[in-house]
Amino acid sequence: MTVTTNEGWNLDNSYQRLPGLFYSRVQPTPVEDPEVVMFNQALATELGLDASNLEKSADLFSGNRLPEGGLPIAQAYAGHQFGHFTMLGDGRAVLLGEHITPDGRRVDIQLKGSGRTPYSRGGDGRSSLGPMLREYLISEAMYGLKIPTNRSLAVVTTGESVEREVAFPGAILTRVANSHLRVGTFQYARNWGEKEDLQKLADYAIDRHYPELKNDDNKYISFLKEVIRKQAGLIAKWQLVGFIHGVMNTDNVTISGETIDYGPCAFMDTYDKRTVFSSIDVRGRYAYGNQPDIGGWDLSRFAEAILLLIDDDEDKALEAAKEAIQEYLHLYDQYWLTGMRKKLGLFDEEEADGELIHRLLDLMEQHQADYTNTFRSLTLDQFDKKMRLFQANAFKQWYEKWQARLARQSETTEQTQQLMMANNPSIIPRNYLVEEAIEKAVSENDYSVMEKLLAALSNPYAYSEEQEEYAVLPPKPDEPYQTFCGT
Repeated sequence: MTVTTNEGWNLDNSYQRLPGLFYSRVQPTPVEDPEVVMFNQALATELGLDASNLEKSADLFSGNRLPEGGLPIAQAYAGHQFGHFTMLGDGRAVLLGEHITPDGRRVDIQLKGSGRTPYSRGGDGRSSLGPMLREYLISEAMYGLKIPTNRSLAVVTTGESVEREVAFPGAILTRVANSHLRVGTFQYARNWGEKEDLQKLADYAIDRHYPELKNDDNKYISFLKEVIRKQAGLIAKWQLVGFIHGVMNTDNVTISGETIDYGPCAFMDTYDKRTVFSSIDVRGRYAYGNQPDIGGWDLSRFAEAILLLIDDDEDKALEAAKEAIQEYLHLYDQYWLTGMRKKLGLFDEEEADGELIHRLLDLMEQHQADYTNTFRSLTLDQFDKKMRLFQANAFKQWYEKWQARLARQSETTEQTQQLMMANNPSIIPRNYLVEEAIEKAVSENDYSVMEKLLAALSNPYAYSEEQEEYAVLPPKPDEPYQTFCGT
């Protein structure tokens, strides 16, 4: 494949210095007629790339040519999918390399939907346009919400069709991530490699993401604790904005603490802990209310995978790992409670804050209140009469208690509102808005709806006039909203 030198790439391939069992060398499958339909100019500039040259580089974003220094591979990993363990790997993704930014950051550049790999397991290795646009939109919305996430640099259409239930236009997404190291990568090393392979992988992950741990007395238990801390903080952030990942399999849990893989994800409208959107999650394993516990379950699988490294004495290793895992829920509760205090404008702590918060959530669930707009209304101190919650006497009693709690702190009303505005998004990528934007793009080749929505979501805490149309309560659906993996 040909390469170019004038786009600002500074690629390294450190992952390929790991043992060969962790990857397979592959080439993206060429496509017929690629066209760039989405390009993230701000991200390109942030990465130190030449946005003006890249914006029309459909041949690069489709995999028809490689960036200078690109050595494409598919990564191997395993995972518990809905509780069942299996061998996996990049079945439709190719890692081009790791771009080093001008400020020294290392980020993976990956093409998703770029053709078959040795891990495709019978799949075609391709992606359709709708799911790639969904990942682009939601990942950028998560970035705007200040939630750790992989990001999207570009989407190209391929000029080819992919067969799912029917034929859809094909597309490829260029994904940027701090890395694609997953809990499932370590499970793969533990089950299909030797201890030496597992240790090399752990050392690589520590060097790349947690170099401050390298000189610890037991860097592997420190590593486990850091991953636990990162995931506890991440899932707390999801819960605080009503985000439902949909597929919290261990192969979707990153070592870096980023959100990854936006398949059947969605944001909750009506507050209900049982909310599930994914069409394949028929038992509600990954429902909104289950996400914190599932996070702990996934991290337990990570602890099992690296147990050999923690201590040569199996009993001591197990005890140390259990102690670290037990800290997860405490950390999660701490992060979540801190975040909820901020959502209610509380600068200090009182013992009864938890009771105040849970009472509000109970009332929201009882009255089927919209999650985002409840906190938006509290922030603005403006209450939509269409929301039954605000008409209930129990809510009015709660409101009085909340006001009394605010009065006991020294900050001004203006300071309180500023804190709330910084922690309660004015808008989210509501499901009906996402579907409208995708439908316009896929069916009518009209990307203006998506671009306008992306602009509004770039700063969801702005509370600007331009965001008002996106803060409207969604129309009442005739049936429950469902999302799909797109594979």
